[in-house]
Amino acid sequence: MTQDVEMKEQPAPSNSVPSNVPSTLHHLKEIAAIVETGAYTKEVRRINRAVRLTLALRKKLKTSVVSSFLNYALASGSEALIRLLSYLPKEDDHDMEVDTAISATHTPAKHSPELEIYAYLLVLIFLIDQKKYPEAKACGKAGIARSRNMNKRTIDVLASRLYHFYSYCYEMTGDLVEIRGDLLNLHRIVTLRRDELGQETLLNLLLRNYLHYNLYDQAEKLRSKAPRFEAHSNQQAIPFCRYLFYLGKIRTIQLEYTDAKDSLLQAARKAPVGALGFRVQCNKWAIIVRLLLGEIPERTVFMQKGMKTVLRPYFELTNAVRIGDLELFRNVADKFASTFSADRTHNLIVRLRHNVIRTGVRNISISYSRISLVDVAHKLRLDSPNPVADAESIVAKAIRDGAIDATLDHANGWMVSKETGDVYSTNEPQSAFNSRIAFCLNMHNEAVRALRFPPNSHKKEKESAEKRRERQQQEQELAKHIAEEDDDEF
Repeated sequence: MTQDVEMKEQPAPSNSVPSNVPSTLHHLKEIAAIVETGAYTKEVRRINRAVRLTLALRKKLKTSVVSSFLNYALASGSEALIRLLSYLPKEDDHDMEVDTAISATHTPAKHSPELEIYAYLLVLIFLIDQKKYPEAKACGKAGIARSRNMNKRTIDVLASRLYHFYSYCYEMTGDLVEIRGDLLNLHRIVTLRRDELGQETLLNLLLRNYLHYNLYDQAEKLRSKAPRFEAHSNQQAIPFCRYLFYLGKIRTIQLEYTDAKDSLLQAARKAPVGALGFRVQCNKWAIIVRLLLGEIPERTVFMQKGMKTVLRPYFELTNAVRIGDLELFRNVADKFASTFSADRTHNLIVRLRHNVIRTGVRNISISYSRISLVDVAHKLRLDSPNPVADAESIVAKAIRDGAIDATLDHANGWMVSKETGDVYSTNEPQSAFNSRIAFCLNMHNEAVRALRFPPNSHKKEKESAEKRRERQQQEQELAKHIAEEDDDEF
């Protein structure tokens, strides 16, 4: 069996490490034991924990370590072992490690299906980190083909991660359209098997595939016909956040800004703290949607930890919309054009021009009881050939939409504003209060659903206190050796 020693700049010999420092291979073997235990006891949470621990180890993986683990976990001469070893790049001498912390163990005569699928997942993650995308595509395809023949709930967790990284390979190479048919076929299979986690993962991947090519109509058709998506457990929380984000983008393009705002804000609130990039994207789209609704986001939105710099373009854009300065709005749009294009929000910002003009007209109507249309055009800084005529049509539309309370004097070319009434005599406070009550009730209902127990949980045999303490102690010891936290999965 291949052994492994991590080369470090220490006075110690180069072919050994201190015996009290567990190696990466040692951790992988302990993770394999968790997978085997989860497969035997049919506990999905153990398999899920094994995946999280593997993601924390991904930066420490090397060819020699992965090769040694495959020889340890898979039966000698098996088809899976031969295939997975063929995907690995050639080993470098300076990358060789020898595992002196644990003694050599015999290769199992027969491995469980869960351990085989885990081996495919491990190799796929390693190849992606090494940027070996052709080999990663072949590995992911082979792993998915193998998992299709297994209908077990303990394999569903591993298969869903295979789907995710398999799609990621094609996204990195710009070939997402090539696997759209495969993802649709897989979605049909997992739906027939009632694999909820697989359905949610594949639905998100398909929505991401469609949105990558701006196929919003197809994405909405798929979403409307797919089974209803709700988060019932912790492992479904992350897919549910992604689904809300994609739903918010679809609703935004379809001009359903109120629903889009709710979905985007909910996705940002439910996302893990470590998923900073995902929460930034949610906030960017939510800011644009709120501006399109005529709302001005609070300053605290732009001052969130780790977001101040990346949200700076949207802060300046919000300031231009708030004061209704059309020229400032154009300057900001031109200044950060590359940023908005990269975020795919440029088309939405074009829609904001009307909101900027309407805000400017509202500010003018509040400031002046009577003003000529020539001055209105000058203050709005309209760049059209006939600014006075455009100003007249803009003011007329604002009056018709109820944005301002004024009248047009066509004979003298004036805009005459009416006296500002008491806002509490209108239905606006009631509407704002109603929206806040709806938000609180929605949050309460989600909290109640999160407290529900999994179905048939009362039928499982209760674990003794001694065994539970022993299991928790073993898992804590394993987690203690892993210094790095879970990578951002978004």
